[in-house]
Amino acid sequence: MRRLTTLPQGEIPMPVVATIGFFDGVHLGHRCLIDQVKEVAARKGMASAVVTFSQHPRRVMQCSFSPALLTSATEKQELLETTGIDECIMLDFTPQLALLSAGQFMKQLHDRYGVQALVIGYDHRFGHNRSEGFEDYVRYGAQLGMEVIQAQPLTLEGESATASSSRIRQLLLQGDVEQATRLLGYRYFLQGEVESGYQVGRTIGFPTANIRVEEEFKLIPAPGVYAVQVTTLDNGKRFGGMLCIGHRPTLGNGHKLSIEVHLFDYTGNLYHQPLRVEFVRFTRNEQRFNSLEQLRQRISLDEKEIRTLLKNNE
Repeated sequence: MRRLTTLPQGEIPMPVVATIGFFDGVHLGHRCLIDQVKEVAARKGMASAVVTFSQHPRRVMQCSFSPALLTSATEKQELLETTGIDECIMLDFTPQLALLSAGQFMKQLHDRYGVQALVIGYDHRFGHNRSEGFEDYVRYGAQLGMEVIQAQPLTLEGESATASSSRIRQLLLQGDVEQATRLLGYRYFLQGEVESGYQVGRTIGFPTANIRVEEEFKLIPAPGVYAVQVTTLDNGKRFGGMLCIGHRPTLGNGHKLSIEVHLFDYTGNLYHQPLRVEFVRFTRNEQRFNSLEQLRQRISLDEKEIRTLLKNNE
């Protein structure tokens, strides 16, 4: 996949079939749309392209807005590469871009990036204030010699399915990582570097790695204990594990949210190493215990349950 921000000086854009969207999560709904772009491109003998943005549009227009992102810009690009799309046109969403009408934006795509056909998501709107709809896009396209095509919605198991970024966010905030996985097409994940923590886990036999998530606005699933699969990104090794998201009520952590993961059968030093944690299943809510011994006993039970769960999910 070729990533474009701008075309090199003097390069004439190749004709492409494109679609537009923020594509947060690159979930099954997005992949269904991208597959349709690829089909049209193959039929026309053109390249396929996704037009997306490195920043959340609302964040640019409203500085106080904190988006709950399913993917960082880098993660989104990596996921888009797995779709088989030929080009990713990654634009900076600026206040100036936000002022463009749909017709003006389509003209830029046509003139600068060679978009000859545009596949529109069945419920997608773009342009200033998102005030125009599909019929307007068709009219502007006709003026540019650009075909505009309405995409078909995703269906799962023969039914019309809601595979939207907002629906997936809602599921993750409820701890329903299994249903989120079904709509994403992969397990939701967090990536970040291991930082020094309180080191209480090692005193009760369960050393944990405290993860500092690299994307500031990445959505953190509901507090609780999860079965997870962990990859050490330096060497690609994978481990089963159990992760706790919460406020460490037994240890009086106050309002600070911690993300701690215990890797099964791991020996070594994880400090400052990058990890990727994939969520397999929510297992229980965070609890407050009266002593560290009660906490140790509960974690020991968690380990047995989660080891069995992960083995059954291999």
